[in-house]
Amino acid sequence: VPNGGPWGGDGGRGGNVVFVVDEGLRTLMDFRYNRHFKADSGEKGMTKGMHGRGAEDLRVRVPQGTTVRDAETGKVITDLIAHGQEFIVAHGGRGGRGNIRFATPKNPAPEISENGEPG
Repeated sequence: VPNGGPWGGDGGRGGNVVFVVDEGLRTLMDFRYNRHFKADSGEKGMTKGMHGRGAEDLRVRVPQGTTVRDAETGKVITDLIAHGQEFIVAHGGRGGRGNIRFATPKNPAPEISENGEPG
C-alpha cells in the first residue's frame, strides 16, 4: 500500500438540544431575542483511527408549564410541568465515518470518507 493504509477515524456525534424545566423561571422572555438554539458539532475523526469526541448537549432552561408544539401542525408534543423534567427537542446528528471504514481487500487505501448527518 503506497504511503500506508487508511488512517482517519470516525467523527463524534452532534449535541442534542434539551429543554430543562427550572422552577425559578417565570416567563419565556429570554427567548425574545434568541429564538434559535444550536448545539455544537462533534469533533472530527483523528489520525490513527481515533474517533472524535461527541459534543455536549445544549441545555435550555424553560419555566414550568411550557408547552412544546410542532411548528408545522401545531400539535402538542409535550407539556413540561415538573421541576427538572427534560425533553430532547432536537437530536444531534451521527458522526461521519472515516476512511478506515472503507478499506477492503481490493481497495486497501481508500480516499473517501462520509460526512456526518444533520441533527
